[in-house]
Amino acid sequence: MSTLLYIILAVVAVFIFWVIGVYNGLIRLNNRTKESWSDIDVQLKRRHDLIPNLVETVKGYASHEQELFEKVSAARSAAISATTPEAKAMAENNLTGTLKTLFAVAESYPDLKASANFLRLQDELSDTENKI
Repeated sequence: MSTLLYIILAVVAVFIFWVIGVYNGLIRLNNRTKESWSDIDVQLKRRHDLIPNLVETVKGYASHEQELFEKVSAARSAAISATTPEAKAMAENNLTGTLKTLFAVAESYPDLKASANFLRLQDELSDTENKI
């Protein structure tokens, strides 16, 4: 009888250790997920901080594109104010689209394309988007 009791206790102990291991693994994965979202948020904030400088640089060369600048600003504001991951994704996709339009307009201005400040901001923005 005592041998059966030891076997049952051993099986229960192994099961308990297995449950603890699985639980710890899930907690570790949850923490990694939160850390990854935090890293993404940092890069998105950096991207949002670069956009006003980019718009101001383009304004200096293409001041009559006011409607486009307003669209970029509105898209940036929407991206900053989004709270849920789904809303953030939609707002960031919209912002990416308006930035593509801004860069397409910038292609029409050779002086702007040659501007060191514009090129630096474009490179920083591209680098930030790659990190995202």
